[in-house]
Amino acid sequence: MNRLAIIGAGGHGRVVADCARLMEKWDEIVFYDDRFGGARSVEALFEQNDRDDRNGRGAAPSAFVAIGNNAVRQKLLGRLIASGFDAPVIRHPAAIVAHDAQIGAGSVLVAGAILNPGAKIGAGCIINTAASVDHDCSLGECVHVAPGARLAGTVSVGERSWIGLGAVVCENRTVGADVMVAAGAVVIRDAADGQTVRGVPAI
Repeated sequence: MNRLAIIGAGGHGRVVADCARLMEKWDEIVFYDDRFGGARSVEALFEQNDRDDRNGRGAAPSAFVAIGNNAVRQKLLGRLIASGFDAPVIRHPAAIVAHDAQIGAGSVLVAGAILNPGAKIGAGCIINTAASVDHDCSLGECVHVAPGARLAGTVSVGERSWIGLGAVVCENRTVGADVMVAAGAVVIRDAADGQTVRGVPAI
């Protein structure tokens, strides 16, 4: 049976599962989450994988980290890959992706997401509902571009940064690592690592 394991049974996990179902690639989708009584524990996923390894399993199992916290998602994704899991790209059929866009393992593109030509998306990224990443943008690992956010052309975003709901990053700007861009902000100048920027224009 072709099964997809999803770590995270909260709202984002359910969105990822819905996108995965529409891809019609997996026969079964199973949630793993220590916070929800109806889901299996995360450690159970890794223990099962270890047992399968010892018994000579065939193809690598598919697993996806659907946790909103960027740092936690990055840590778990690294553990999945190191443990031999396949971390697929989950792409809603209504996402638009340019022919030469690059998408890292374990990333998700939700309904209405747009990746334009030359865009490069690192592993574990979330391009959320109706968010757009324009031409020649570069996103590090585990960036979250929230619903309705817009990155203009040639924007660079460092790993684990969060581009908030409806925010705009203007062309040729650099957003560092671990930056929080507040909802509705308009970023017209570069943001250094670890900054929180808000407002119009964002400061």
